[in-house]
Amino acid sequence: MSRGFEVVTAYQNQGIILPVRKTAGSAGYDLAAAATVTVQPKTITVVPTGLKAYMEQNEYLAIFIRSGLAFKYGLMLANGTGIIDSDYYNNSSNEGHIMIAYYNTQATPYTIEKGERVGQGLFMKYLTVDGDAATAIRSGGIGSTGKL
Repeated sequence: MSRGFEVVTAYQNQGIILPVRKTAGSAGYDLAAAATVTVQPKTITVVPTGLKAYMEQNEYLAIFIRSGLAFKYGLMLANGTGIIDSDYYNNSSNEGHIMIAYYNTQATPYTIEKGERVGQGLFMKYLTVDGDAATAIRSGGIGSTGKL
């Protein structure tokens, strides 16, 4: 099996550290912010990771928020759970750059510092239905699968 993380071209030589699991029992790989970003109250803000992920064709990378950001600071993922498809890797629009959208539920801004762990990525397998005939090829980045 082949899966892992790489730094996208735009963030080469900027101190981006590839994600790791912190303990042998950890399910997720910690994802860190590639830049300092302030999430304003009641707004959605995109946090770059500087990373892309490669994986087998029948896999995806699920992105979850780190619980401390939710419990302590009132942040939530704008889309609930992020799904990084296997064909998002090296797409022509953004090279497969994983960016995480947060919504700040609080009345005060929260600043995410560069290098702060902001998400967890879990590689997962998926199944398809009998007769699935999907053959289209991704032509872009975020939100592009509905525009094939």
